[in-house]
Amino acid sequence: MNTFTDFGLEPKVLQAITELGFEEATPIQAKSIPIAMAGRDMIGQAQTGTGKTAAFGLPLINKIPKEEDRIVALIMTPTRELAIQVAEEIGKLSRFKGTRSLPIYGGQDIVRQIRALKKKPQIIIGTPGRLLDHINRKTIKLDDVQTVVLDEADEMLDMGFMDDIQSILKLVPEQRQTMLFSATMPTNIQKLAQQFLKDPEHVSVIPKQVSAPLIDQAYIEVQERQKFDALTRLLDMESPELAIVFGRTKRRVDELSEALQKQGYSADGLHGDLSQNQRDNVMRKFRDGSIDVLVATDVAARGLDVSGVTHVVNFDLPQDPESYVHRIGRTGRAGKEGAAWSFVTPREIDHLRFIERITRHKIARKPLPSIAEAIEGKQRIIAERLIELVENGELNENKGIAIQLLEQYDSVNLLAAAFKLITGDKNEKSGIELTPEEPIRVKRRNPDIRSSGRKPSGYGNRTGGGGGYRRDSQGSSRGGYNKGGGYNREGGRDSYRSSDRKPRTGSGGGERRPSKFNDNPSFDN
Repeated sequence: MNTFTDFGLEPKVLQAITELGFEEATPIQAKSIPIAMAGRDMIGQAQTGTGKTAAFGLPLINKIPKEEDRIVALIMTPTRELAIQVAEEIGKLSRFKGTRSLPIYGGQDIVRQIRALKKKPQIIIGTPGRLLDHINRKTIKLDDVQTVVLDEADEMLDMGFMDDIQSILKLVPEQRQTMLFSATMPTNIQKLAQQFLKDPEHVSVIPKQVSAPLIDQAYIEVQERQKFDALTRLLDMESPELAIVFGRTKRRVDELSEALQKQGYSADGLHGDLSQNQRDNVMRKFRDGSIDVLVATDVAARGLDVSGVTHVVNFDLPQDPESYVHRIGRTGRAGKEGAAWSFVTPREIDHLRFIERITRHKIARKPLPSIAEAIEGKQRIIAERLIELVENGELNENKGIAIQLLEQYDSVNLLAAAFKLITGDKNEKSGIELTPEEPIRVKRRNPDIRSSGRKPSGYGNRTGGGGGYRRDSQGSSRGGYNKGGGYNREGGRDSYRSSDRKPRTGSGGGERRPSKFNDNPSFDN
């Protein structure tokens, strides 16, 4: 076991780690942190979601003096979404030390970024295109940079940033530490490392099996417009103690949580447009059981650790296998079993197979829950609650009407009527209509995808969107200066102004509606 106290980190850094609830370092952190602390150049090969940000972020924060007023560290990322995520993580880890960091990316008002730069950040996290824009404007100077990190380097090169990266690295002092992290090591990455890294240490963490064995994984094939009724049937049949339902966009989260509330479910939504107070309130209700269904986007749910989550539902499939693993990892914790269900449209079957191949886990196909199964599940929960009320014995105020009814009607019929009243009429469809999401389809533009399992740039993105790393389609482009605190703004569409290139994306249009409602799994059984 590698604890963070083994690495020689200063007390304020360790305090932040403790506050975040981290105890044991992940494999990539255990291998990388000592090398980074020693000031050596490094090449780290690891998949997304393995703790890379802390692997390079903790040594950075540890060595930067609080009184430093220059830009001494530069972190380059392929997309604005990843820049925001890294900035958020750095902010949390530097909470008590007060290290000043700033995300810089295209799609945000550059004048606002220039104002933030005047507050003298010590760490810049940015996309290559927007960084070059600032360098050319002379609003960012790299003369004092001591450490450079290339995060998701293979993604950056796939997106055409090689020239920009080379231009930026040539402006950084030669006497520096350079750390490169990448999921794969194609030839162009190796050439980049040979050109700019000095005798780097190689660290590799390749997971043998990504998926958690305590999680029962299944999928239901369903049309996009049938998903909501499928969800309510599933919730009724499974009766989860706590469930997290993942939507791909903020609009989806808002619509879905509102629709669930209208149908009588105790649900609420969580996404990046919520204020910190709103977010805290939603999480408080979820943790104390005031709501038992949390609808969330990937970025908003990143890092959530709530005990007692029994079910995860992928209302929309995630864009990459790593996100799938992150999502289902919210359940099946502390030795407890969990269930992960995914709704898959017919046009997303290939994407599901891709997830299976990368996670090395066969996901079982299950039929759509029938009306009878949904009613039975709801009845089971109501029966349990009735028995609990009877055993508690606090029923005096209701006994009078009960006696009157029993004098006129059979007790079995009365209970059956009560059940029907509570469960509602499941024989009718909800009539809820959500804004449809386009299906995710496999794009194979890069031969690396078959051998390495990593997704190419633009994988699963919609036409017209920006670089799609766990993106939400309706995000704000706001962002801001970060002084030792969480960077809470969630990334959305990046307009990729001239300072950031637009990655190649798929061209899929909207999903065609079937000619008949029951072309696929039936809602009439």
